[in-house]
Amino acid sequence: MNIASGTVFIVDDNPEVRTSLARVLSIGGYRARAFESAECFLQEQDAAEPGCLLLDIYLPGLSGIDLQRSLDGSPCARPIIFLTGMADIQTSVIAMKAGAIDFLTKPIDNEKLFSAVNEGLRRDAEQRAEREIRSAIETRLRTLTPREHEVLKFVIAGRLNKQISAIIGTGEKTVKVHRSRVMAKMRVRSVAELVHLAERVGIVGEPTIRFRSSDLNGKNPQSFQVLTVGN
Repeated sequence: MNIASGTVFIVDDNPEVRTSLARVLSIGGYRARAFESAECFLQEQDAAEPGCLLLDIYLPGLSGIDLQRSLDGSPCARPIIFLTGMADIQTSVIAMKAGAIDFLTKPIDNEKLFSAVNEGLRRDAEQRAEREIRSAIETRLRTLTPREHEVLKFVIAGRLNKQISAIIGTGEKTVKVHRSRVMAKMRVRSVAELVHLAERVGIVGEPTIRFRSSDLNGKNPQSFQVLTVGN
């Protein structure tokens, strides 16, 4: 029984195999769509439709491995389960290293098929949820001004307002305003939450720095001397 919603996309040049797999999957409670070639799949599939891919490794024209490579990192990427009529250890290793879920040899055991499909649909759901989260975070980031984005990097690095003020050459009160706007626009209530969102989209804080205590007691922030760790 399927544990996640989505379509199982079958790509196999053998019409009997396509028909048989589609029938077995339908009986198992899955939605299935079949394609006779990798080229047809690329032309007709909808990247927005959740699902996983049952892909024959040896196809005329664009091979299964070629299709896997072309989908990698693209908006059309989805979990892949490879199918083959013969055991090929070298090819299976290449496919698995590139992220394939499984490598099933025909005739395919239904239990193994369902298990692999369930894993494929589960991973696809997780990946889509992660992409949606990243997209939401990136949308919030785009509302920040360049200065606010700069302040964000110092905040997630653990810098104090007076330190940020010294680095960017502006008043501490101005930094407080920027910091407050960053928190509001990113819709977080703590620095820990802000750090978590930044990590989700690959943003890292500015390099760790320290100040001389005599600098922090100065009255002119622009005269503070910034020291990188190790100096």
